Amino acid sequence: MAAKKIYLISFIILLILCSGIKNSFATHISQPVLIDPKTHYTIGDTMILKGWVEYNAQPAPDVLLNFKLIHTDGSIVVDQSYPSDQKGHFEFKFDTKNDPPGTYQFNVTSHCLEIHRYACTYKNQTLSIQLSNP
Repeated sequence: MAAKKIYLISFIILLILCSGIKNSFATHISQPVLIDPKTHYTIGDTMILKGWVEYNAQPAPDVLLNFKLIHTDGSIVVDQSYPSDQKGHFEFKFDTKNDPPGTYQFNVTSHCLEIHRYACTYKNQTLSIQLSNP
């Protein structure tokens, strides 16, 4: 009888420990959110895309973001990274004066806070942008 009690208590403790381990490997999820993005530009315009990084329904400061602008032919026009500001916002600017017309794909990817990088999901947002002649 005493042995059954020990096994039962051991089993319950094991279940409690296992449920705690599941949460310790939880994925950190932050995601970029574009704010009213413009999708049509004329050559010579400055492309400005603004947004914020959302984490648990709140703006997240100091989250590393990667910004890529890719032309229809697959060539990478821009590939740069910088963090969100202290209010969790970001702004991407690009001067289009030396670029050919066509469709571009803009992609912003959240790389999470440095302390959460090991468990980051790398959420992104993609936008198709049309660049036309004046």
